[in-house]
Amino acid sequence: MSETVLHQHKWIDVVKYRWVWFGLSLLLILPGVFAMGYLVLNSPQHMPVKVGIDFTGGTITQYSVKKDVANSEVEVLRNKLTKAGIENPVIQVLKSNNTISKAENVEPSTVISVKTAFKSNDVTSEQKIAGVVKADYPEAELVQVSSIGPSLGKELFINSMYALALAFLGIVVYLSFRFQVDYAVIALISLAHDALFVLGFFAILGIFFDVHIDALFITAVLTVIGFSNHDTIVVFDRIRENSRFLAKKASFPEIVNASVNQTLARSINTSLTTLITLLALYFFGGETTKDFVLAMIVGIAIGTYSSIFFASTLLDWWRERKESQKGSASRQSEALKV
Repeated sequence: MSETVLHQHKWIDVVKYRWVWFGLSLLLILPGVFAMGYLVLNSPQHMPVKVGIDFTGGTITQYSVKKDVANSEVEVLRNKLTKAGIENPVIQVLKSNNTISKAENVEPSTVISVKTAFKSNDVTSEQKIAGVVKADYPEAELVQVSSIGPSLGKELFINSMYALALAFLGIVVYLSFRFQVDYAVIALISLAHDALFVLGFFAILGIFFDVHIDALFITAVLTVIGFSNHDTIVVFDRIRENSRFLAKKASFPEIVNASVNQTLARSINTSLTTLITLLALYFFGGETTKDFVLAMIVGIAIGTYSSIFFASTLLDWWRERKESQKGSASRQSEALKV
């Protein structure tokens, strides 16, 4: 790899404006941090985001109806349940396999699943749900009623936190083995940057739009961590590769700039194609997956930004700091000899 290649790809001088990227990251994260702090102090669960019944416990009531249920009907049903006194009902529509139904000449059915807050032996809520559902769908038949107790919901939340912690730990161990320890530390900070932004974003949505997270949200965060880490590894691998061939011809900041620009088109194209698919899912998919898809959209967008502008410049700053410390120690050693 020649010096010509180094300058061919110098389209964006990311290192020159690293404090701009650091400031932008701080600006993006701080509102979410304040929102999480507000929820910890003021929400009933004292958690950084508003959590749904998956983590607090709840009851799932399912009805079978002999027709397709549109997304607009789900929203109408949710509003009616809220007016009937059911707090934060979460409605999911599960459709049967229409191919099998047609083959067997059986009328296709749809299952309407209603999730509500856990209340032991709460017959009144069941009656209210039954009244609202049967008013819109007289042929509806009760399929099952199942409950998740608060203790089980708490256990699920703790296990979700363990999953996040193990994901971070696994990434650090792998990167330490595959690259160097400083690469692993910077990658971990970058991932924490992305996860914190997504959590903060949903904390803000929780305050202003009463959005509650569920188990799917944890899945989305884990996916975002994997995707963001993939982008960061691509950039770091190119930095490492260029460092082998250009260490004597260029400074480390120049190598970082060249590496980022060489991988820039690939990172942006990969993220854009993924975001197009996710946007289609968000606008045309089911109502119950909207928050999951939104978390993916926000996470992939911030992950692409952090892998290009945040992680690479943070690595350069870290190396510069280490070199400065080495130089200072060397000068002190020479002074002592004199």
